Amino acid sequence: MAKIISIPLAIIMLIFPFFFPKDKPEVNQEDWNTNYDYVWVHGLMGWGSYDFYYDLFPYWGVLNGDMMKQLNKEGYHCYAASVSGTASAWDRACELYAQLTGTVVDYGEAHSKRCGHDRYGEDFTGRALIDEFDREHKINLLGHSFGGATIRVFASIMAVGSEEEVKATPDNVSSFFEGGKEDWIYSMTALAAPHNGTSAYEAKSEDIDSAAYDMYIDNALELNKTIYTSPETYYFSIACSATDKNADGTYSADKKIMEGMFQSSADEMGRYTGKTEGGFEIDETWLENDGLVNTVSALAPSSAPSAVFAPDNIIKGVWYMMPVYRGDHMSLQGGFSKVNGNAFGYYVAHLDMINSL
Repeated sequence: MAKIISIPLAIIMLIFPFFFPKDKPEVNQEDWNTNYDYVWVHGLMGWGSYDFYYDLFPYWGVLNGDMMKQLNKEGYHCYAASVSGTASAWDRACELYAQLTGTVVDYGEAHSKRCGHDRYGEDFTGRALIDEFDREHKINLLGHSFGGATIRVFASIMAVGSEEEVKATPDNVSSFFEGGKEDWIYSMTALAAPHNGTSAYEAKSEDIDSAAYDMYIDNALELNKTIYTSPETYYFSIACSATDKNADGTYSADKKIMEGMFQSSADEMGRYTGKTEGGFEIDETWLENDGLVNTVSALAPSSAPSAVFAPDNIIKGVWYMMPVYRGDHMSLQGGFSKVNGNAFGYYVAHLDMINSL
């Protein structure tokens, strides 16, 4: 259902000026207890700082300018990872590990054979995304859209490793698959993430090593069962909504705030109910959406402890469902034709809260 529209960057730069945050929020550094690095992971078909065009057209900030630079000026340490635009959450997690540790991407011998691709990928030796990464130098992870699934799989492997990969190559296994690193991750924030899949993907992909496969609802629910939730980590989830409820109970795109490229899929998702191939019922609670992800799916993973966010009662090991953000799927990036100048201030408040835990 979802359509990807490709527009030459040069045309975008000529047509649209850069916008800047409407209001510069106050940063309360005196209340901070930590200030670990923030690693941001893009979604499907996205890009990061290893991609040359990020400087021209930043994924994080879009027409508002590079949000990483803006946040860094406020005292945070933010870095934009670059992982495959279409690969599975597993492959993207392996790429993220190599970038954070400055090593060669290792997808695992067993996984690579099963999925029919090379075991090794790009070499990040000497060009790690961050300076240090260990239990003394933890990180905070933020993942937008399918980046949410990516960081969840990444954190799970960091914690418990992969028994299959250790058995496949006991004498030549990546340190990633050995696990034992759950205390290296301080917090995780999922942004408009299809935790439990999305009804935008009605057809099950035949490519088992793709993002499309992982986002099919049945497959997403099965993936959830394999992902470990750590008692050492804080978890937050921000769902978006840019649809309005109609008199007949269906939902339609709010065209004032939703990108035109999402409006058709928003309307289709807003009236679609039924059952998946595996028997999961897509009922009326799945109609509200942000144009690509069902709002209910983005609240929290199905197999993890979750609770409504309350600022005075935050503990580790629980996914906190933040108030639903009124915006479409791109709003937390900064928007595009529907420019969201409030995204920067929103993140300052969120990162300030994390640093104050």
